[in-house]
Amino acid sequence: MQLSHDYAEHLPQLVRLSQGEEQPDPHLLFLNEPLALELGFDPGWLRSPAGLDLLLGHDTAHAMAYSGFQFGQFNPYMGDGRALLLGEARVGDVFLDLHAKGTGLTPFSRPGSDGRATLSSILREYLVSEAMHALGVPTTRGLAVISTGRKIQRGHVRPAGVGVRVAASHLRVGTFHYAQLGDGTNQLQALADYAISRHYPAAIKSENPYKEFFRLVVESQMRTVAKWQRLGFIHGVMNTDNTTISGQTIDYGPCAFMESYDLATVFSSIDNGGRYAYGNQPHILGWNLARLAESLLPLFSSDPNEAVSFAQEVMDFFPERFEEEMSAQWAAALDTTPEVFASYREALARRQPDLTQAHRALVAAVGNDSSLARELFDGEDFLSAYLSSEPSPKKVDDSFPRVIPRNRQLDAALKQAEAGDFGAYREMLEAVIHPWRPHPHFEEPDPTGLADFMTFCGT
Repeated sequence: MQLSHDYAEHLPQLVRLSQGEEQPDPHLLFLNEPLALELGFDPGWLRSPAGLDLLLGHDTAHAMAYSGFQFGQFNPYMGDGRALLLGEARVGDVFLDLHAKGTGLTPFSRPGSDGRATLSSILREYLVSEAMHALGVPTTRGLAVISTGRKIQRGHVRPAGVGVRVAASHLRVGTFHYAQLGDGTNQLQALADYAISRHYPAAIKSENPYKEFFRLVVESQMRTVAKWQRLGFIHGVMNTDNTTISGQTIDYGPCAFMESYDLATVFSSIDNGGRYAYGNQPHILGWNLARLAESLLPLFSSDPNEAVSFAQEVMDFFPERFEEEMSAQWAAALDTTPEVFASYREALARRQPDLTQAHRALVAAVGNDSSLARELFDGEDFLSAYLSSEPSPKKVDDSFPRVIPRNRQLDAALKQAEAGDFGAYREMLEAVIHPWRPHPHFEEPDPTGLADFMTFCGT
């Protein structure tokens, strides 16, 4: 199958031709065969030397340019420093990106970088992205994990790997920052036109397509992050270069799933101030989208005051709109009223139970076994009100998974995989891609409460 290079052809100023480095002993460890078939690939060919060359970026590939606000500080010239856009596969009427991470140095590599990634970080992204897909969250997908046969220094010597993922696109909020730095509004407008055509074609018919485009990006991202909140997912690095235009979740670095419900929960080793803690994610999303609005101002109107007024109006309404979205999602999942959801959220904050277990306790209570729910929420008024609202047992069961990628279990599986034993990793992968199947080994909260647990980005 031949990949297209649609993005590079339309926006050549936003890419640099590049190529993955030769690897000493590459082996394909995991291949997502159902996804490969959806893309039109023969899985057998992908396992061949020619297929491996494609996945490692040895054919035509490009490093993508972008900027980013990283922990609030603007970095104007970033881009793919250890990754390559391999091209796009056409599936029906849409393009899907194939993007490889850990392929070596690119024109955007930072000083001192080797452009590589630890095998452990690649395995983490593959498993967590596939778990998120199974949980119904818009996300990039894991296509392949390749061990390179190379050892790299990250604190200590560790095996390196390359991961290949699939996305609706790799257009980021930070891509628009970068385009804004270009030649007047020409580059910015070309990028916006491309993004609208690829992701939000209905906006073309609007009176002002760029205003409608911005509104649609806001709505897409709100829906995604609201789903994160319901599942207890913590991204860990919500920089603007990690916020997509499509609304998909991207770049699973020091991510984790919250167990005990606490708005201040943060696991990322590089988030010392808790900027990207669980409870801050809605606020940070709004901050990131405000930065997108700033980049798009020249397209909103030729009158700077009118452009700022429009952007301000959308962002002023954002907190209320996000709360409406989250309340609607949770209430629909619980099959109850927004008022009962609000009482449930207050009870979660007071009791701080394991979030996934609390959800499943409500599933059991709706099915006439309220023992665990009453144990977790003894004395809380919301439980009686919830059961009185007569939620549908099937609907509630379908909304709340039994299994999430629990942190210490994933950490242990990754350590074993680095040592060459993939048994625990395969078992966990199978469990998280079928998160509604009973799997007692992966359903129990961590008995330590995840005290002192940290996650790392793997760069």
